[in-house]
Amino acid sequence: MPFVQRGADGRIHALFNTEQTSGQEYLGAEHPEVRAFLSGATDSEHVHQALQQTDAELARVTEDLINLLVEKNLICFTDLPEAVQGKLLSREQLRARLSDSASPISDDDTL
Repeated sequence: MPFVQRGADGRIHALFNTEQTSGQEYLGAEHPEVRAFLSGATDSEHVHQALQQTDAELARVTEDLINLLVEKNLICFTDLPEAVQGKLLSREQLRARLSDSASPISDDDTL
């Protein structure tokens, strides 16, 4: 649970397990800036890593937004390009398989 100390340039200059002085910022251990600091990454590498992390998050947000718009009948799924439809359906099936495999009880099980 790192507390970060930033320099005048705004970059992380030190990490601490506990707050050492007031004004230190807490960042999670998986935060891109903490990971970049620990790996010794340069600013451009840090930006690249942060973009990669947010790409996956934004993809899920986009999927959820499309699903919401379809559910509210604001757009029709079939109005989307076929390539987009295919990708969305494929991801939906993958998520369904993942949730099915995580459940120890299937719909076929009886009590």
